[in-house]
Amino acid sequence: MDFPFSLFFLLGIDRFWLLETSFINNLTPLGGPCLCGYLVLQLLYLSSSSNFKPLEEENFDIVEEMSRRHPKFERRLPKRIILMRHGESQGNLDMSAYTTTPDYRIPLTPLGAEQARAAGRGIREAVSEGGRAPGWKVYFYVSPYERTRSTLREIGRAFPKERILGVREECRIREQDFGNFQVEERMKVIKETRQRFGRFFFRFPEGESAADVFDRVASFMESLWRDIDMKRIDQDENSETNLVIVSHGLTTRVFLMKWFKWTVDQFERLNNLENCEFRVMQLGPGGEYSLLIHHTQEELERWGMSPEMIADQQWRATANRGTWNEDCSWYLTSFFDGLEDSEDPDGERNGENEL
Repeated sequence: MDFPFSLFFLLGIDRFWLLETSFINNLTPLGGPCLCGYLVLQLLYLSSSSNFKPLEEENFDIVEEMSRRHPKFERRLPKRIILMRHGESQGNLDMSAYTTTPDYRIPLTPLGAEQARAAGRGIREAVSEGGRAPGWKVYFYVSPYERTRSTLREIGRAFPKERILGVREECRIREQDFGNFQVEERMKVIKETRQRFGRFFFRFPEGESAADVFDRVASFMESLWRDIDMKRIDQDENSETNLVIVSHGLTTRVFLMKWFKWTVDQFERLNNLENCEFRVMQLGPGGEYSLLIHHTQEELERWGMSPEMIADQQWRATANRGTWNEDCSWYLTSFFDGLEDSEDPDGERNGENEL
């Protein structure tokens, strides 16, 4: 019988990662109803607990609870998440290409293909740690646009088949929709207007804003966590998995913004990626991803990151998950003015006496 996954959505649970797929696949014909009843009781118990919190990708409390209750459950995070922009396209070379060719069909230039092959070698060097890592593998996500698919095809030349776990075309990481490109001069004026009013909230006529892209990237991240938790990506416990996401410049910056919880002002600081430039988010010893494990501080400064954003990456490189508010309290000053350092049990702050 088919397992009623919709039950969990009706209960308000938007991510089903309570059990490993290998366990579900081994159910007997009578095991399905029993498992269904068991999980309903588990969910009712969790929802009635005073410590229950909503499920979010950054909330690992439920993962820890399920690991304790079900010893077989364990989240194995990818060693790296690598974000890459496509190679040089005909549209990058000549904006008039968009007046005759749909955006999703814009091809790579010969230089763009060469850039992609070089980037493939660079990614392989990173994930293999210069040939020192024996058990590495890669899994690819790619935007459906012609220039990203062609970039991936050239990247693939650097990897033997046994190192590639899989690949998936993902529409939610496509390019920002810029609307009607057919009138070149009109698009130039609109892009200049966006620069004056801000890139994040400005919506192109008949197109998208970066905020719209943020919403679909957030949805993609939820699916990404489900893929990780359900072990759809990594089935080999003896290998290190590396995710490679071949996408577009703005989409990549929005992904980083969502992941690291950057503000709109911080997003506006960021410079676009060059063609086939990639960002490596690497897992630190405390379970946090950081850009400052693979990259240097000078690179982050060149990308437009502020001192506070760089300090956060430094913390993530060595931090233990769950101590962010205590260790990075400087972040609060970007939202509040004049915060007191302490408060006594009676509600009197810093020695001020009640009148």
